Amino acid sequence: MQTVQDVPALRAAIRGWRTQGQTVGFVPTMGNLHAGHQSLIRLARARTEKVVASVFVNPTQFGPNEDYDRYPRTLAQDQAALAEQDCDLLFAPDVATMYPFGPEHSVSVRVPRITDTLEGAHRPGHFDGMATVVCKLFNLVQPDVAVFGQKDFQQLKVVERMVRDLGLPVKVVAAPILRADDGLALSSRNQYLSAEERARAPLIHDTLQKMRELLAQGHPWQAIEQTAAARLERAGFVPDYVAIRRAEDLAEPAEGEHEGLVALVAARLGNTRLIDNLLFD
Repeated sequence: MQTVQDVPALRAAIRGWRTQGQTVGFVPTMGNLHAGHQSLIRLARARTEKVVASVFVNPTQFGPNEDYDRYPRTLAQDQAALAEQDCDLLFAPDVATMYPFGPEHSVSVRVPRITDTLEGAHRPGHFDGMATVVCKLFNLVQPDVAVFGQKDFQQLKVVERMVRDLGLPVKVVAAPILRADDGLALSSRNQYLSAEERARAPLIHDTLQKMRELLAQGHPWQAIEQTAAARLERAGFVPDYVAIRRAEDLAEPAEGEHEGLVALVAARLGNTRLIDNLLFD
């Protein structure tokens, strides 16, 4: 696997593949890779002939009280994990490469409405930073296919809308959530959990499943949200939101609407913020 840090080297490698008529898949990450990320690489590999991954901890999507400085940087470990999955190229730029005029003076991409709720309401500016860096990366890599994990469901929907609205020539593919045996969604932030917190953390997935059951039984979605939030609070979680939304646009469902919905949870357990979601059949 080749590792490059500058744009000319990245474009030279991709240009070589393109002259041979090869398709390119792309998996953008912030590093500290786990099995969930590796599953994204495998999915990209199944869809395209060459696979590019990026590792970049993007400063513009972290709020002032969030964990940008302590976010783990594990490039050597990430390189080994990507090579194991037959990734062809790793793009690992520094901040100056991605933001040549500095993050505070960067052109910004904002995807309206869908970013104003849930994560967007609790993390102001997060999706502007995420959409900006993903748009930059799409422009640099120019992939045929880009793979995003479903665990960050709202992020996936924001990227899909950005691609459609800007007419970007990339197909966005959603990868299923990879979970531990007890149901906890794999995440780089799980390593921050104490042993006792890790034992409690699967209650989020269990709560999502119960929300789906209650909706199938005909309970109103507003009451389900309240019941689920109270259940998490009793177990020591501090929820930011517990919500049932339309999967397509994250709008509130109409009364009696039961199809095409998703349940989403963001909650703190100790000092760690966990997110998860579950699509309703």
